[in-house]
Amino acid sequence: MIHGVINVYKERGYTSHDVVAKLRGILKQKKIGHTGTLDPDAQGVLPVCLGKATKLCDMLTGEEKVYEAVLRLGIITDTQDMTGQVLKVREVQVTPEEAKEAVDSFVGDYDQIPPMYSARKVNGKKLYELAREGIEVERQARRVRIYEIVILECRLPLIRFTVRCSKGTYIRTLCQDIGEKLACGGCMESLLRTQVGRFMLKDSLKLEQIQQLAENGQIGQILTPVDEMFGGLPAVTVKREFQKLIKNGNAFMPEHLLSLPDEAGTGAGSPEPGQVQVRVYDEAGGFYGIYEYQTDRGRFQPVKMFLGD
Repeated sequence: MIHGVINVYKERGYTSHDVVAKLRGILKQKKIGHTGTLDPDAQGVLPVCLGKATKLCDMLTGEEKVYEAVLRLGIITDTQDMTGQVLKVREVQVTPEEAKEAVDSFVGDYDQIPPMYSARKVNGKKLYELAREGIEVERQARRVRIYEIVILECRLPLIRFTVRCSKGTYIRTLCQDIGEKLACGGCMESLLRTQVGRFMLKDSLKLEQIQQLAENGQIGQILTPVDEMFGGLPAVTVKREFQKLIKNGNAFMPEHLLSLPDEAGTGAGSPEPGQVQVRVYDEAGGFYGIYEYQTDRGRFQPVKMFLGD
């Protein structure tokens, strides 16, 4: 079984589930998961986790994301993008300066109401399923964070911009909200995801490229190993005689290690509980998981284990 993360370029017309299904066929394994839904018409970075790396899916879903989007002012649709049914058409009497002021006003935290055409669930049912039945339900606003918006081009009624945002942000809804602030309405015309955490657009590969590499036995060239996802954490090695502890996902003591990183020292000036996390390996170089040093207990506690197939 293959373990690791592949940076897939999701093409227009595919759902995120389509990408996973096609990769299962290409790589001949079932244990594959994606890290956050992209709409069928959206394109760009979609990290896909294989084997043990599927335990990373929830962590990658929470990563910051960067998008390039085109907002069309003056059109309101039921899906908040140009694929939906047009509900209203309004005249756009906005200057570029007013447009920029409205766009910039969304930088920071704001309460965003999820669109009806989304995968969020209400009472166990996905919103888009209700929407297709013609049912609209009340949705709770969710706090999202817009770290940065940069307008790349303003040729009204079109505004092309990049946005760096927190997890759970709907760019379609952001486009609609900007349009509402300008009193002319708006919807998203196109969307390209250019970054998810460490994964960049320039390094992403289309499915046909991945298939070619798989046929040539070169998948390892594009695979990010599980432990590399935690490259910023210090690495520690458990002594052979105590390997059974990590094999069973148990806590271990500092003296069970071949050496101890300075950051996880146990003497004076030690970090507070919950501050230090480490990558844990056995003497053969096998990666077991992420542990956290608890100074109040004087031991390393498991945080996330990557055992089994």
